[in-house]
Amino acid sequence: MSEKRIAWAITGAGHALEDCVDLILKVGIVDVFLSRAAEEVLAIYRLDSRLNAPSMRIYRETKASAPLVGRLFNGVYRALVIAPATSNSVAKFAHGISDTLVTNLFAQAGKSHIPIIVYPTDTIPEMESLGPHREPLKVYPRSIDLENTAQLEKFEGVTVVKSAEALATRCAAII
Repeated sequence: MSEKRIAWAITGAGHALEDCVDLILKVGIVDVFLSRAAEEVLAIYRLDSRLNAPSMRIYRETKASAPLVGRLFNGVYRALVIAPATSNSVAKFAHGISDTLVTNLFAQAGKSHIPIIVYPTDTIPEMESLGPHREPLKVYPRSIDLENTAQLEKFEGVTVVKSAEALATRCAAII
């Protein structure tokens, strides 16, 4: 299994984004799938150039039908990591909506019995996050966002992590 790669999807979340980029670089055997919003947010946070490692392949959301998800059926990946995952993406996962590259990856990984790890941005009622200029921000997730995260925790084959440290531990276990 060591030759299999990790499929890592990034959504348009700024929360824990730098931690996730650091972890992607540490893992190394990663194919990165970027939503359109992820590309924007990576640039805003000035992290986009860090994903240019030689061992990494970057896939972008360019087609409405998300043909890139076909890679999940070829036995290339040992797991799908979605980190960070916006409240919008988590709501779509929790309610079975597959209309973007990332939501299609989630759905097809589940249908292919590929383990999925999701790091939602909204996991507790009150949290600190860093803005694009590394300024501390207080964030208060809505109850619906916390409910969707809780719903996602019930999905078979899906592990929801609630911190960058838990994500790193979980990734280390699948490498």
